[in-house]
Amino acid sequence: MEADSSLDYVYFPHVGVISVVAVYANGSTIEMATIGREGCSGVQALLGARMSSVRLLVQIPGSAAKMSRAAYTRALESMPSFRALMYDYVEAFLEQVMVSVACNGAHSLTERLARWLLMMRDRGDDDTLLITQDILAQMLGAQRPSVTNAARELEGAGLIERGRRQVTIIDRQGLTKASCECYRLVRERVAFHLPKTYP
Repeated sequence: MEADSSLDYVYFPHVGVISVVAVYANGSTIEMATIGREGCSGVQALLGARMSSVRLLVQIPGSAAKMSRAAYTRALESMPSFRALMYDYVEAFLEQVMVSVACNGAHSLTERLARWLLMMRDRGDDDTLLITQDILAQMLGAQRPSVTNAARELEGAGLIERGRRQVTIIDRQGLTKASCECYRLVRERVAFHLPKTYP
């Protein structure tokens, strides 16, 4: 879904990951948040929005439930438990966005790459992520050569293995140590608001 397009549906991923991406006037992008089985796209619909202000990009393919905005609005109005769950999710989502903003300014690209890979792994349930260096650069708001160097550093430490259009996490515990504290912080905040998200 492109930015400024009609928010006709809300998607609830069962498997897979959706990236929430900011797009700038010069065409550059940076990821602000990820959405997995813990939540849904179109959080603006909770506030009555009819247009999406961000680009949504399926990062890891999977399956999702699809709900029209009208049905979503009716469910919010008629089902207090659903409404409460959505508010819990929005709190977790906003905290993820705030941490991501701070992380982009405070931590090294290598730390941010480690965090991003771990977040994809948490939501995708697979150690092998089908991803290109170009997409990594777009999501991290960095130049491709810089992302390649950061990935090479993680690979040299034996934490990941790079292949053609994929990255495999070899040492998850080591990658967690190489990541900035933001990975743990986001995971804790999501688990606090949505306790059944992580095993």
